[in-house]
Amino acid sequence: MVWPDTISKRLGVKYPIVQAPMFGVSTIQMVAAAARADCLGSLALADLSADESIQLIRETRKLTDKPFAANIFVHHIPEVTDALKDEFIRTRQFLEQLAKENNIDVRLPDLEDLKVRSYHELVDAVIEGNCKILSFTFGNLDDHSIQKLKENGVTLIGTCTSVSEALLLEKSGIDMICVQGTEAGGHRGTFDTEHVPQIGGLSLLSQVYDHVKIPLIYAGGIYNGKTLQAVKELGAQGFQVGNLLLASQESALEPFEKEKLKKVQEDEIMLTKSFSGRYARGVKNKFIEAVENTEYILPYPYQNKLTNGLRKAAKSKQNVDFVGIWVGQSIHNYSELSTEQILRNLIFQIDEN
Repeated sequence: MVWPDTISKRLGVKYPIVQAPMFGVSTIQMVAAAARADCLGSLALADLSADESIQLIRETRKLTDKPFAANIFVHHIPEVTDALKDEFIRTRQFLEQLAKENNIDVRLPDLEDLKVRSYHELVDAVIEGNCKILSFTFGNLDDHSIQKLKENGVTLIGTCTSVSEALLLEKSGIDMICVQGTEAGGHRGTFDTEHVPQIGGLSLLSQVYDHVKIPLIYAGGIYNGKTLQAVKELGAQGFQVGNLLLASQESALEPFEKEKLKKVQEDEIMLTKSFSGRYARGVKNKFIEAVENTEYILPYPYQNKLTNGLRKAAKSKQNVDFVGIWVGQSIHNYSELSTEQILRNLIFQIDEN
């Protein structure tokens, strides 16, 4: 296969393959390993503080002198109303009782203890850290942030889950779009959490390709050479992989979580709002079954912040029923090789054809 070079030239990498920015799974070591494979690593900053983000950018630079992307969440933060305060108290009590019934001793935070941040300070952190590639998800950047980033020479990669979102990104001047099919693992990049498009990746990619003119990176279901070639034929010029790297040496998943991955069945993989308040694709477990479709799901990011302590407590006890294991629909052998070797193996599969 002849590799498309529009994106690779713009991003300064040999291959137009992007390591997915999986917050909580990817590490600075994974970013550096992707760079060693001549691909683009992605540093997941999510909604960390500016100081934490700058520190992570600096630590990543110690491991690689090659380009990498920073990735941030640009979600809308719901207003804290009296109704939300009451809902928060009820949800916290329910979750603490659920944890207690399952032998997990945890004290979840009060609403006023949660650190909920706007993405704007991260825009400044990316500029201060001299990071020249920024990808983002959960919405679009505001016009002022886009202008500020472009004035500082930052290439912008937005995420869409529908044609309408792609058109909004293109119109606002975003340089590239990551097209996320519904089969992708982890959180949906959807702008509106109440109306989540569930469009299969191949259908979505071909439609977005027909409607926008800027380069497209595809994410969702790529786990070998054949799947990568398929999305190339539909117009993808870049290829984002995350599921493929979940069990890699550099993954932050614990051994018990990686073992669960190796045993996962197709009917266990589902979309759920139970852990975070936003739809994410992962492995069904006892927590999801107890919380999904109940009144105890706060809007994002409050649910996500509230359940964080419970997930950490469950992880410390190796309790797979109360951790969120995000995974896509393409089941494979979940290699525990290094990220560099996994990506080089993928490249070899393409180059030999």
